[in-house]
Amino acid sequence: MSDWPDARNGNNGDRHGYGSGNAQPEGARVMRHVQRPDGVPRQPSYDDNVYDDLYRDQRAQPGQHGQQHAQGPGGPEGYDSGYNTGQVYGSPAGPRRGQAPGGPQGPGGPPAPPRPKPPVNWKKRITWGLVTFLALLIVVSVSTYFWADSKLKREVDLSKVIERPAGGKGTNYLIVGSDSRAGMSDEEKKKLHTGSAEGKRTDSMMILHVADDGGNTMISLPRDSNVTIPSFKGAESGKLYPATGRQTKLNAAYAEDGPELLVRTVEANTGLRIDHYAEIGFGGFAKIVDAVGGVEMNIPKGFKDKKSGADFEAGKQKLNGEEALAFVRTRYALPGSDLDRTKNQQKFLAALANQAATPGTVMNPFKLYPMMGAGLDTLIVDKDMGLFDVASMFWAMKGVTGGDGKSMNMPISGSVGGNLVWDKAKVKQLVEQLNNDETVTVSGN
Repeated sequence: MSDWPDARNGNNGDRHGYGSGNAQPEGARVMRHVQRPDGVPRQPSYDDNVYDDLYRDQRAQPGQHGQQHAQGPGGPEGYDSGYNTGQVYGSPAGPRRGQAPGGPQGPGGPPAPPRPKPPVNWKKRITWGLVTFLALLIVVSVSTYFWADSKLKREVDLSKVIERPAGGKGTNYLIVGSDSRAGMSDEEKKKLHTGSAEGKRTDSMMILHVADDGGNTMISLPRDSNVTIPSFKGAESGKLYPATGRQTKLNAAYAEDGPELLVRTVEANTGLRIDHYAEIGFGGFAKIVDAVGGVEMNIPKGFKDKKSGADFEAGKQKLNGEEALAFVRTRYALPGSDLDRTKNQQKFLAALANQAATPGTVMNPFKLYPMMGAGLDTLIVDKDMGLFDVASMFWAMKGVTGGDGKSMNMPISGSVGGNLVWDKAKVKQLVEQLNNDETVTVSGN
C-alpha cells in the first residue's frame, strides 16, 4: 500500500493534501518575486463582491468610462490588461489584419484618397437642356401672342354691311392705308408733311386674295377710281340710305361713312366678297420702317413733291420712316399720277416685307418687338380678325410682292371727269377667277 496520507483511511487529522509526501504539510512554495512596473494599477482580486462594486461604479460614470475606452484597450499609456473591452467585431476599434495602425484614415496616417467622380451623363444633360429651351420658348410665344392680341384694335363691324355677295374660295382682305393723324403730335405732323386735316381719308387701297391652295393675288385700287355709291346702312346711325346712282371717287365712300361703307362700295362695284378689313395710319407706317432699320429701295428716276415732302435722287438708297411715307404718298410728281403711285406702293411693300421677314429682324427681339408694336399700335381690323389672320395676310403679301403670286392694278378702261373707270368685263372675269382660286390671267394697268 502507499504511504500517502489518505483521509479515506480514517486519518481525519492528516488532511494536508493529496500531493504531500510527508506527514506534515508543505510550506508555501517560494516563488520568485516579480517587480511591478511603476504606474501599473493594482489588479483587483478575484472577489465577486469587488467586481460587482467596480461594475456599478463604471456604470454610474459614463463619461469616465468613455474616456477609458478612448485611452485604448490597454488602459493608461497603452497598458494591456488582457481583458476584452467590449468592442464589437467589425467596428473601427483597431487596425484590420495586415493593416498598420497608421494606415489610411487611421491616426497619424495619410488622408484617404478622393473618391472618383462619376462620369458625366451627357444624354441626360442634353435632354434637360432641350426641355428647358422648349419650355422657355413656349412661355415666350404664349406671352407674345397675348401681348400682340391685346394691341389689335377690332373696331370695324362687317356685320353692318348689307346686301353682300356670296363668298368664294380663299380669303379676301381689303387693306387700307389711311391718312389718319390720330396720336400724332404737331411736330410729327410737320415732320411727315401730313398736314392737320380733321378726320381721315384713304390714301391707298388694295385687295389681297389668299388662295386655299396657292396662287395669291394683290390688286391695287386707285383712290381716284370712279364708283357708284350703293344703298347702305349707316355705321353709327344704323339708318338705311337708299341707292341714288351717285358716282364719285372711291376714297369718298370712306370719308362719308367709314370702313363699312368702303367695304360695301367695293363689294357692290366688283361682286367680290371681302372677308377681312385691315387699316394702318401714317404714324404707324413710318414707325414700322424705322423699327426695321430702314428699307433699301432702287429708285430709277429722281423726283420731288412739295405736298408729300419727297425729294429723291435716282439710284439705290435706304429710306427711313419719313422718307418712306413721302415715297408712297407722292402722285403729283409722277407721270401716271395715281396709277404710278400704286405701283410705287407695291414696290415699297415688297421691300418692306422682305426686310421685316429677314432673320436679322425676326430673331432679334430688339427689332421684332418694336416693329410689331409700331404696326399693332395703329392697326385697325374687323371684329372677327385674329392674330393668325394678320399673320396669314402678312406672309401672303410678302409672297406676292416677292414674286410668289400676281401683283396688279384694277383693270382700267378710261376716265371720266378725272376719275378712272374700271373695265367691267375684265373685272367680272377677274372676280370669277379669284372666287374659284384659278390662276389670274386678267391683266391690269
